[in-house]
This record gives sequence, C-alpha cells and structure tokens, in this order.
Amino acid sequence: MWGCMTHKGVGYGCHIEQVMDSEIYCEILENHLKDSLDYYNISKENVIFQQDNDPKHTSKLAKKWFTDKNISVLPWPAQSPDLNPIEHLWHHLKIKLSSYEKRATSVSELWDRCDRIWNKFSSETCIKYYESMPARVQAVLKAKGSHTRY
Repeated sequence: MWGCMTHKGVGYGCHIEQVMDSEIYCEILENHLKDSLDYYNISKENVIFQQDNDPKHTSKLAKKWFTDKNISVLPWPAQSPDLNPIEHLWHHLKIKLSSYEKRATSVSELWDRCDRIWNKFSSETCIKYYESMPARVQAVLKAKGSHTRY
C-alpha cells in the first residue's frame, strides 16, 4: 500500500500488486498524489513533499518527476531517524488491522480492511502528527541522533 497525508487529511491509498520500483512509484505519484492534492484543492506550489531516502524515492526518474511537476521535496539526510509523520499513520493502521478477530484470508480482504481503516483517519489525526514534528526533532537533537520514543 502507498498513501500520503496532508494537513487536511489522508490522501488516496493505493493498492500495489507488484514490487514497487521507481517507474511504479512515479505512476503512483502521477495518479494518487495528484488526485489527493486535487481532492483537497491543494496547489502543488504549496506542497513540500516529505519522503525518506529509499532508492526509488531518490532515483533519477523520481527526481525528474518532482522537478517536472514543480513540487518541492524536503531534503532528507542520509542515515537519519525516520521522523516522517506518516509513519504514525502506518503504525495506527497496523494496530487497527491487528484488532480484527480473524486474520484476512486473502489479499483482497486485507486491502478492503486497509482501505476502510485508511479512509477513517481524520484531519485532526493528521494535524496532530504534523504538530508533533518540532518535539520529535528536538528529541532527536537531544538524543544526538540516537533512538527516541518517536
């Protein structure tokens, strides 16, 4: 699954059926990120996209996609703690999935559950994670880059 979040709420989730490479990543950005921004009426000029240093994120193809679309990408240091607020949503999603009495018996059932949970995340939840960024950065600085509770 690929997903994004904004201060207005979560973007469209994307069911990925194959191993994601840089081409698939750019297709997802072209469709799901664009649709998510359109849904919330967010201008790409007002976006600073945050992602980690996964090779598909930093590929020439992905860099070109962001440049061609005039979308700013937040510089991300190598070997950095993952402070991306969306990680909290992924954690939340996993907790909600584990609360089902029975495990999903098919990929389709798992996707339906993921999609249902994902679309229930509120803008308040997203805002809470964005607003926690200064405290998370401060914790990393205090820990000199070591483990934090975040």
